[in-house]
Amino acid sequence: MKKRLQHLLIIRLSAMGDVAMCVPALQALRSVNPELKITVLTRSFFKPFFRDIENINFITPNFDTTHKGFAGVFRLAREVQALKVTHVADLHNIIRTKLLCKFLKLCGMKVRIIDKGRKERGLMTRKFRKVVTPLRHTIDRYCDVFKSLGLDIAIPEPVQKMKLPIPESIYLKVGDKFNETWIGVAPFAQHKGKIYPSQSMGELIKILSEKYDKVFIFGGGPYERDFSECMEQRYAGVVSVIGRLNLSEELDLISSLDVMISMDSAAMHMSTLVGTTVVSVWGATHPYVGFMGFGQDISNAVQLDLPCRPCSVYGNKPCLFNDYHCMENITPEMISSAVERALLSAVSK
Repeated sequence: MKKRLQHLLIIRLSAMGDVAMCVPALQALRSVNPELKITVLTRSFFKPFFRDIENINFITPNFDTTHKGFAGVFRLAREVQALKVTHVADLHNIIRTKLLCKFLKLCGMKVRIIDKGRKERGLMTRKFRKVVTPLRHTIDRYCDVFKSLGLDIAIPEPVQKMKLPIPESIYLKVGDKFNETWIGVAPFAQHKGKIYPSQSMGELIKILSEKYDKVFIFGGGPYERDFSECMEQRYAGVVSVIGRLNLSEELDLISSLDVMISMDSAAMHMSTLVGTTVVSVWGATHPYVGFMGFGQDISNAVQLDLPCRPCSVYGNKPCLFNDYHCMENITPEMISSAVERALLSAVSK
């Protein structure tokens, strides 16, 4: 007998950008299933991403304590069972979520797991005879999981440009935007293959500070904060937001930007959630793998056409030549020119 879908659990624990990409898929799901009970299993820090979706519940596991190890995952499964979940969409597909899903199946829940397209990605990132062709976007893969559970779902739509209130701490520092041009820069990423060199980034920030009214630097961590505050002290109009805003406030500020410059990182997807144009910078990874900002213009992607690219899906593999020339050879002027083109394109629309 077919089990009626009454309560859907969606699993996506990390990384930050992948969790952000869940939002357009959930919005498409919610638009045609307004009464469906949905619970998202994710880290507590990521809750602000889902703030514009109505009636979303959360489970926020702690894998350092309560839900650590095999016994902890079993405990988490019992917590899910207590919520009377009937169906499960695993949008992560890692060892921990696979184990959780096995427990949930034993509890009688219908489970479907994302197909990440590992074979096609492997053909694109292998050393020789690469097959570099656009693969399905990750958001489409998320939607596939919902469909496989028998759910109707709308076609995901890119978010239109939002204009949210400027966070108070930033407002007190820089005031209203008025007719100024505000540029965001997110210079950092988790893996070296996706990080623009610090010296070149410093040169880029100098160029931007001379051209535009305000340049906001986003990121996190001690080194990133030190770098950003150094830039703030060195160049007029540069403002570091690291450690000054929470995640929800960062989204609010990003909505006021004219352009965000981002690596292949979470800032690209956060900007997409509020409809802000992104100039993305790509090194070891590639927009074709399926992680391009949803609805962003690929003509705003700055990258070099090299036979070794892409060499990695996530940017975590060591460079074949040990020099990361895919990033080193992108000049600050190339990125600055892409920003100019993106601004002109926005004006012409």
